[in-house]
Amino acid sequence: MTTSQHPPPHPPSEPPHRRGPGGRNNPDPQGVHDFTEESWDSHGGGHGHAPGGGNGHSHAHSHGPAAPVSRHLRRVIAAILIPFAAAVVVGLMVLWPGGVPSHERSGVGFDRQSQQATVTDVAAVDCASVNASGGASAGGTSIAEGSSPSQVSGDTCKKATVRVDTGKDKGRTFTEIVQPDQTRQLHQGDKVVVSYEPSAPKDLQYSVTDVNRGFPMALLAGIFAVAVVVVGRMRGVMALVALAVSFLLLNLFVLPAILQGSNPLLVAVVGSSAIMLIALYMCHGLSARTSVAVLGTLISLSLIGVLGTLFIGWAALTGNTDDSTGLIHGLYPHIDMSGLLLAGVIIGSLGVLDDVTVTQTSAVWELHEANPSMSWRDLYRAGIRIGRDHIASVVNTLVLAYAGAALPLLLLFSIAQSSVATVANSELVAEEIVRTLVGSIGLVASVPVTTALAALVVSADRRETGTAPAEVPARGGRGRRRRR
Repeated sequence: MTTSQHPPPHPPSEPPHRRGPGGRNNPDPQGVHDFTEESWDSHGGGHGHAPGGGNGHSHAHSHGPAAPVSRHLRRVIAAILIPFAAAVVVGLMVLWPGGVPSHERSGVGFDRQSQQATVTDVAAVDCASVNASGGASAGGTSIAEGSSPSQVSGDTCKKATVRVDTGKDKGRTFTEIVQPDQTRQLHQGDKVVVSYEPSAPKDLQYSVTDVNRGFPMALLAGIFAVAVVVVGRMRGVMALVALAVSFLLLNLFVLPAILQGSNPLLVAVVGSSAIMLIALYMCHGLSARTSVAVLGTLISLSLIGVLGTLFIGWAALTGNTDDSTGLIHGLYPHIDMSGLLLAGVIIGSLGVLDDVTVTQTSAVWELHEANPSMSWRDLYRAGIRIGRDHIASVVNTLVLAYAGAALPLLLLFSIAQSSVATVANSELVAEEIVRTLVGSIGLVASVPVTTALAALVVSADRRETGTAPAEVPARGGRGRRRRR
C-alpha cells in the first residue's frame, strides 16, 4: 500500500496566485502588490510574503470600495477635497441662520393660520334659498373656496358641519356651504384643513381650505422606505439617512438663510456642497471612487452656476412669475428673486448630477478591474461610450420632468393658440427653458469630466502599484482578487 504526499498549496518563497478561467493557475496581474489589506482580510486574513522574504500581516474590511493603493493619489485627492470640505464647514458656520424671521401674517395662500378638522355632518339644502338669505353671513355659514354662489332654482348644495380638532378652539364647530360646481366635495368623516382668520367676525373665522392628506402620503412614504431597504439593504438604509440629512439642511439652513437676507446663490452653493459631500460619502463610502465622483459633481455644479448667472441676467429673468414668488417678494422685499431662481437651478441639478457622476466613475473602475492593462485613453473611450447612452436618457428625463410640471401652463397656451415664439418668450416659460438647458449642459459636461478624472486616477494607480499582467511569470497556486 502506497501513500502519496501532497505538496503545500504555495511554496514558501512564493505568494499565492488567483485561479483563472477553466481552472488554470494564472499569474497575479499586480504581482505581490495585488495583496492589499482589503483583499487579504476579506477572506479571513492571513500572512503574506514580501519580495524580500519577510512576512507581512494584513487587516481590513471587505465591504465597500477601497481607496487607491497609491499613497501619492490619496494625498492628491485629500489635498483637493479636505480644503473644499473645510470651506463648506466654514460657509455653514458663517451663513448659519438664527431661525426664520418673524412677520405679520398676510392671510393669503400658505401665509395664514391653519388647523386640522373633521366633517361631522353633511345635509342637502337648496342653493337658491341659502344664497338668497345671505349665504356666508347668515347663520355663521361660509361658502367653500373654489366655488361660486349658485342662484339656479333646484340646484342642491351641501351644508357641512365641521369640527375643529386642533388649536385653542378645539371642539368648536362651524358650518360651510358647498356649491354643486365645486371641485372638492365634502363628505361626512372627511379629515380637512381649515384656515383661521382672527380679524374676521366670530362666526366666519374658520373656513375649509383643503383635504388632510397626511395618512395616504405617510403610507406612500413608508412603502417607499421599505422598498429601498429591501432592495438596497444597508446601502438603502444609508440612502434614506442621507435623504433625511438633505431635507434637514434644506429646512434648517438653506431656506432660513435665504429668508434672513443672505445671498441665495452663496447659500445654495454652500448648502448643495454640504448635501453632496454627506450624501455621496454616506451612500458610497469613503474611497477614491467616491472622491472622483465628488470632484466631477463639483466641477459640473460650478459650470451650472456660471451659465445660470450669465443667462438669467442676460434674459432679464426676475424670478417673480407666479403667486408664490409674488407673495415671497411681498413679505420679504430684500430677497433677490433672480438669485433665488439661480439657487433653485443649482439645487435642482444636484440630484441628477450625483447619479451621473457616480455611474460614470463606477463604470470606469469596473472596466479597469476587467482589464487592468487598459491605458487611461482606452478607459476614457470605453467610459465615454457608456456615458453617451447616459446623456441621452438623463437629458430626456430632465426635459420631460420640467414639461410635466408645466403641463397645465402649456395647455393654457395651447388653448389661447399662441405661437411657439410667443410662448417661449414669456417669462414664465423662458424661466423653465433656461433652468432646463443650463442644468442639461451641466449634466452633459459631467460625463466627459468625470470619466476623464476616473480614468486618470485608476491608470495612475495601476502604474504605481505593479506591472502589467503579461510581464509577470505564471506561477501555481490560488489567490484572491483585489477589490477597489
